[in-house]
Amino acid sequence: MRSDIDTPVRFGVLGCADFARRRMLPTLVAAPGARVVAVASRDLDKAASFADRFGCAAVLGYDALLAASDIEAVYLPLPAMLHAEWAEQALMAGKHVLVEKPLTGDHAKTARLLRLARSCGRVLMENVAFPHHAQHAAVQKLLADGSVGELRDFSSTFTIPPLSEDDMRYRPDIGGGALLDMGIYPIRAALHYLGHDLRIVAAVLRHHGKTHAVVSGRILACTPRGVTADLHFGMAHSYRTSCEFAGSEGRLLLDRAFTPPPAFQPVVRAERQDHREEFTLPADDQFANVVACFTRAVRTGVALDGCAEASLRQADLVAAVEEKAVRFPL
Repeated sequence: MRSDIDTPVRFGVLGCADFARRRMLPTLVAAPGARVVAVASRDLDKAASFADRFGCAAVLGYDALLAASDIEAVYLPLPAMLHAEWAEQALMAGKHVLVEKPLTGDHAKTARLLRLARSCGRVLMENVAFPHHAQHAAVQKLLADGSVGELRDFSSTFTIPPLSEDDMRYRPDIGGGALLDMGIYPIRAALHYLGHDLRIVAAVLRHHGKTHAVVSGRILACTPRGVTADLHFGMAHSYRTSCEFAGSEGRLLLDRAFTPPPAFQPVVRAERQDHREEFTLPADDQFANVVACFTRAVRTGVALDGCAEASLRQADLVAAVEEKAVRFPL
């Protein structure tokens, strides 16, 4: 007989985002700990298209999906500025919630949602996937083993080419702009590697000339011990996703730090004076790992280690960037 812990978590999906179609729905469908029951949209034809592809029911309207008694958890890939509203609605409906990043861009809203999840006895998890990839544990071990000596500087980049003018990320009231989309990655990476006592020193934000959405930016942060973090992000550059660690005795570079495909074998490049070396790491599926982590927490009731604290500090740093920023039109 199968125990409750082995029973797949029954998911509903709020929205038909392209990322959900390309990446998270295939992952949820393939995950042994999950079963996709239904997908909801305000457009029934769009929901039906998703449902046909992923073998689930189509539901008209988000409220109707949240009212369904056979759904235990919700995956929420709606635009960034709708996350807080619908995560709250889902928690109030008694659902566990896996929400795309950012959970919110505001400390008070993030804290309120996390308190609500605790009071409801529900799991709330922000889908920042890269820390769940094994390459980051491997890099942390290299750093702990003294591969660069004493760490002095950290830099991280997530940039993509310009998007079509009608992309929702150019609408700050819906998509939130590049700070909440790409900027979350280097900010979270700095928290991941340097610790939660990181503070923002300065920032530059460039804005879309018509919509005023943040298009790109650069952030300088530091730890209390003076380790610096130089963070780049935006949707006005060539594609780059990287982390670099410079120390007293060497340097490490990790490319494809945030978006490695499941079959991709990451490469860490190490430099130490005149010596250069490359380490090829095993492939890993960070999104499958996120789903496994989330469903395990749902079934066991064990709190997600450090996730809530990281989401709160991330919201703090986003607010600090907004406060410190010098702004320019692009």
